[in-house]
Amino acid sequence: MWGKPRQPPMGHKEFTALLDSEGRVVESKALRERVFYGGIEHQLRREVWPFLLGYYAYDSTYAEREYLRSVKRMEYATLKQQWQSISPEQAKRFTKYRERKGLIDKDVVRTDRAFEYYEGDDNLHVNSMRDILLTYSFYNFDLGYCQGMSDYLSPILFVMEDESESFWCFVALMERLGPNFNRDQNGMHTQLFALSKLVELLDSPLHNYFKENDCLNYFFCFRWILIQFKREFEYEKTMQLWEVMWTHYLSEHFHLYVCVAVLKRCRSKIMGEQMDFDTLLKFINELSGHIDLDSTVRDAEALCIEAGENGAASIPPGTPPSLPLDDGTLYPQEDDVL
Repeated sequence: MWGKPRQPPMGHKEFTALLDSEGRVVESKALRERVFYGGIEHQLRREVWPFLLGYYAYDSTYAEREYLRSVKRMEYATLKQQWQSISPEQAKRFTKYRERKGLIDKDVVRTDRAFEYYEGDDNLHVNSMRDILLTYSFYNFDLGYCQGMSDYLSPILFVMEDESESFWCFVALMERLGPNFNRDQNGMHTQLFALSKLVELLDSPLHNYFKENDCLNYFFCFRWILIQFKREFEYEKTMQLWEVMWTHYLSEHFHLYVCVAVLKRCRSKIMGEQMDFDTLLKFINELSGHIDLDSTVRDAEALCIEAGENGAASIPPGTPPSLPLDDGTLYPQEDDVL
């Protein structure tokens, strides 16, 4: 059971061939398919990622994108000014701001510091990451900042190399993945529930094993889903996986099929060693750095095709990264006092 072999990454010439004379992507499906099967050459990512993330519209022209960037740059500066203008006196009276700033300051200095782009003291990129996350916490005040967000931002900033552009790409990504960070954890629970349904469909012996061993909550996959395998692969591989998932080519929920693919590969070990929840959690965490990306993506593709409509039907509507169902409240708050 294998998906198609991976192709070499898409280069600039090939990408340009997919655009009309004014810069519109002629057929977004062809672009998404190409990225799904081969990924993108690194230097081209900054042009293509904004499309995949939904920051650029596929039918936008070169001129429209140029205009969008300049408008958004001003908008970003305005948003950034909101927290930059907070005086020490005001900060004393603004607990939420102090708490969030403290969290962000702590997290950015721990995010990907071994990676060249972010290493060393007084690293400007680390400062940019902090500024973007603080600005985001004002832009989306209801959600604010949560641990794990810096993991998503880090590759985006590395690729875009521009603070404003990175911010808006991050905003677009959070439109889909923000619910991962909801305080009620509903976004995560929905995905873990969908994962259990997919394992039941695609690997019933493993599903039954989890059932018998009180592992049906699938919490051992929490980290995989929360930050989309960011800690499981080296940096470049993470970017390759993300752009595959962001195409939504076979499914918006391809990440769940990636989970199934990895679990399926480990099934004989999990069942053979009679792992209980704690052992399983430790085992899954220790897979980090030992998962082969290409074969996993190919397995996930084959599983996604095998599952077909039954797979899609196993995933509740509105499950991240689907755009949230519009019920008026994007981010349910527990402590509304107003």
